Amino acid sequence: MQTTRPREDWNNPQPVQENKKVICGVLGILLGSLGVHKFVLGYTTEGIIQIILNIFCGLGGLIGLIEGIIYLTKTDEEFYNTYQLNKKPWF
Repeated sequence: MQTTRPREDWNNPQPVQENKKVICGVLGILLGSLGVHKFVLGYTTEGIIQIILNIFCGLGGLIGLIEGIIYLTKTDEEFYNTYQLNKKPWF
């Protein structure tokens, strides 16, 4: 008869997930027109689009402000899962 040993997952360190919520939220609010928060998250194409929107119609700053507020109102887990794991580029 084979005995099973209890799993001891409780003492295994979990991988540290780098959560960029606060830095991206603050950058979105302060420098949203430059798309800096997009570049920090690794969304290069979206960052360039945001710069172009700001140059031609001035919407880049407004989008950055809205995104910064959305980022800061999400929980850490929601932000990480939505924007870092699943790579949702807009709002």
